[in-house]
Amino acid sequence: MKRLFSIENLTVIGIVLGVLVGYYLPEFAYGIKFLGDAFLDILKAIAIPLIFVSVFVSIASLSSISDLKDMGGKAIAYYFLTTALAVFTGIVVVNLIGFGDSVSVQKNSEEVIKHTFTIKSFIESLIPDNIFKSFVEGKVLQIIIFSILLAVATLYLERRKKEIVSGFMDGLNDAFIKLAKWVITLTPLGVFSLVAYVVADKGLGTIISLWHYVVVVVIGLFIHAVFNLGIIAYVFGKVNPFKYFLKVREALLVAFSTSSSSATLPVSLEVATEKAGIKKKVAGFVLPLGATINMDGTALYESVAAMFVAHVYGIELSLAEQVIIFLTATLAAVGAAGIPSAGLVTMTLVFTAVGLPLEGIAVILAVDRFLDMIRTSINVWGDLIGAKIIDRFVK
Repeated sequence: MKRLFSIENLTVIGIVLGVLVGYYLPEFAYGIKFLGDAFLDILKAIAIPLIFVSVFVSIASLSSISDLKDMGGKAIAYYFLTTALAVFTGIVVVNLIGFGDSVSVQKNSEEVIKHTFTIKSFIESLIPDNIFKSFVEGKVLQIIIFSILLAVATLYLERRKKEIVSGFMDGLNDAFIKLAKWVITLTPLGVFSLVAYVVADKGLGTIISLWHYVVVVVIGLFIHAVFNLGIIAYVFGKVNPFKYFLKVREALLVAFSTSSSSATLPVSLEVATEKAGIKKKVAGFVLPLGATINMDGTALYESVAAMFVAHVYGIELSLAEQVIIFLTATLAAVGAAGIPSAGLVTMTLVFTAVGLPLEGIAVILAVDRFLDMIRTSINVWGDLIGAKIIDRFVK
């Protein structure tokens, strides 16, 4: 009976009830939105300091700088390659399935904001000029970089001082993990509220009107999650992907409901160390980094979105232009963490690269929230598989 009413099962029930309440009782769904907002706020409140201390502890516990290079190099290589594989999968699925002959779309009234992106601005965005300001504004990549630098500096301290600093941060990390476990018990209620509001606000009819597009995106994400990442987990991680999924499913359900890898991070760290058996120092470094730079699902989604908008506007994309979409979506997704409004900015980068009208983004904004829930789950799934693989190969 206890297993039947586990947090994971109650969360699934919360999602189903959220859809039903949002569809049949929209006014009630609007009224309970504050519960989901409160759940999301407290997750975000834990996530930022947890990122800082977990990255610090994972590095400060290493025996040498070479260990950091070993773990960091493997993590970045994994994230880049799986993101590229995700984009390639999306493009292949579009070419094989297509979007059908009739697509009924209505432009969304939301305004699409244009952003400029340069290598200079990206590099500058990585370096914090005031770390406390970075904490307040939630600039995750700046926080990670500062935490890495501070942890590396701690490695060079004399043994007694190193133990004092590391011991304090380790205790703080455990305290945040304990706090995260308490918050996790509220997951079914928070998920129920968030899903109910999304369904009430957007409506299921919107998805139906863009069903060709939604189906292609979902098929692409499914193939990447089940086959691409599943095979990678089995071959390189030596783990049964289905059994591993059952161990970490709680994090994926939270990612689905919150649409935020960073907000899901406390749950990801908890299931990775407590249920998946990943070493604390590996999970503490790989997962916060992945929540920041690993966007498999987002990159796949943006490549499909670009090709869909081209289809809507009657623009034929050549093979060379599809290669440009592949390169732009892959690189932009990896570098998105240092850019404000990351998802929207990377979308405009992909569109601009092949000359697609930016107003075309408004066409797909209507179903973006629904698809964001799915692609965020894929992002977190990729993070957790990466942590398992790197845990096996790190010396």
